[in-house]
Amino acid sequence: MLNLDRRQFLAAAGAGGIVSLGAGAQVLAAESGAPKPRKRVLRLAHLTDVHVQPELNAAKGMAACLEHVQGQGDKPELILFGGDCIMDSFGQTRARTQTQWDLWHKLLQDHCSLPWEGCIGNHDVWGWSKSRSGATGEEKEYGKQWATDALRMTHRYRSFQRAGWKFIVLDSTHPGPQPETYTAKLDNEQFDWLTAEVAGTPKTTPILILSHIPILSASPFLDGLNEKSGDWQVPGAWMHIDARKLIGLFHEHGNVKICLSGHIHLADRVDYLGTTYYCNGAVCGGWWKGKYQQFGEGYALVDLYDDGTTACEYITYGWKA
Repeated sequence: MLNLDRRQFLAAAGAGGIVSLGAGAQVLAAESGAPKPRKRVLRLAHLTDVHVQPELNAAKGMAACLEHVQGQGDKPELILFGGDCIMDSFGQTRARTQTQWDLWHKLLQDHCSLPWEGCIGNHDVWGWSKSRSGATGEEKEYGKQWATDALRMTHRYRSFQRAGWKFIVLDSTHPGPQPETYTAKLDNEQFDWLTAEVAGTPKTTPILILSHIPILSASPFLDGLNEKSGDWQVPGAWMHIDARKLIGLFHEHGNVKICLSGHIHLADRVDYLGTTYYCNGAVCGGWWKGKYQQFGEGYALVDLYDDGTTACEYITYGWKA
């Protein structure tokens, strides 16, 4: 037994060596290799699937969400918009698309004081349904260019650094097997770029990946009656069809800690091979008509820590359709 007088006790406590005290107490020195407490380095808000439009009070709903985010007692320092920012441009005319993006910019100007970044959702792609949009494919804004400009993106996929983390923004939407459809995957150029980004990032630098469509998620199984045939059939437009390849890349390098997505309007968390995948509901809930299944209009607060760990909470902001 180690007996200490008060002065020795206080000296030991000040050095961080006190583990427990009780009857016949022992004072144990902390091992030099003991882990340090983790430190939060960034709090962000993940707002996905806003689907803003002039109808259904969607503009007031988006404004209410932005005000709720910025009214948090522990306020986030960054907003990540997860795609499907406007209701739809995939099959809409130029004029209708312009109206929606104008509304988006006005709401950000009037109601958002935080820095933000965004990614492209399938509904942000202009004109791929030529039969409905009237687009020819020759317009300079055609496809993803309009959304890339509207979201102030230098490229449809990109990376940046913040608070000791690397952020990688992906482009999930690519032409589907049938005309005027899309599927969730990375094109070869983007996958090669992603491989280099992940491999070239030091193991000590954690990575966050932002995509519109989930790479891995439980929610797509419940988005519609995917079991009605008697077997599960999840469309490739609802979850990355190249998920196996992406998961293998993340597992090989071990530094992709968290992937954020939306698209499904449901919320879930999947932990797989050292990466946590969050599908974070929808600001618009069920397209501004109320809840979608059990999930109301909301957003996520995400905390990033210096040791590569994370925390995520889905927050509803009290909107009534």
